[in-house]
Amino acid sequence: MAKFRVSVVRYLNTAPLVWGMLHGREQGRFEMEFTLPARCADDLRAGKVDAGIIPSIEYQRIEGLEIIPNISIASKDRVKSVVVVAKKHLEEVRTVAMDNSSRTSVALATILLRKFYKQDFIAIPADPDPAAMLRRADAALVIGDPALTLSDSSPGLYTYDLAALWKKFTGLPFVFAFWAGHRDAELGRLSAAFAASRDYGVAHTVDIALEYAPRLGLSAEEIKIYLTQNIDYTLDEDNLNGLRLFFRLARELELVGGQREIAFAAPGALGAKD
Repeated sequence: MAKFRVSVVRYLNTAPLVWGMLHGREQGRFEMEFTLPARCADDLRAGKVDAGIIPSIEYQRIEGLEIIPNISIASKDRVKSVVVVAKKHLEEVRTVAMDNSSRTSVALATILLRKFYKQDFIAIPADPDPAAMLRRADAALVIGDPALTLSDSSPGLYTYDLAALWKKFTGLPFVFAFWAGHRDAELGRLSAAFAASRDYGVAHTVDIALEYAPRLGLSAEEIKIYLTQNIDYTLDEDNLNGLRLFFRLARELELVGGQREIAFAAPGALGAKD
């Protein structure tokens, strides 16, 4: 029997979700491909994988998806790895270079600037190179590991944490990504394995920090703090409320064509609507 195929974002913040698949009891159970957030969604859309850690906005753009329950990559407040770096105050920004490997963060930046800062700005798709991005625009959206390694005190630049801004304006957490797959992929049958892998990873954040520290040039303690304090791996009711509001505002600003209800994969069934 062929292994269940999953597409995984290759950033640090996804490591706890797949640590059990790599090192725990779920090791060898999945066929894993590591890539960028946007590619995870594209591979799922094209049927190249059975499930993927997709940018949350893509749930509204890909037909027939279900979400693995109780698991996400979210932030209750400051996330640190999704930031806008600007040469001027955010209220004065007129052009933003957007990381083309991201989709949820692009939508979040757009909502924050248009809805809450009332900015009519120009978005410029760009490769994730902060220096090059800032040569082209007033500000740059930087996500993932490159954002973590940015200096908070870069001379002459302002750094805005987008999850913190979302929390400031809405009072809610922000959900960046989650496991999703097509309804016919038997997600419910494997939901416990996804949860067990996440639980194993959360219990082994010290091991993850030790492995990733030399890769990123950060201390193991910095990485441990990031994984345990800045990232939340649940999909609790607060996170779901933040997700629903994000979907509603994305529809309001015509960033998506419609607003689908959240549907979870249920054990032993094709799915159940939230």
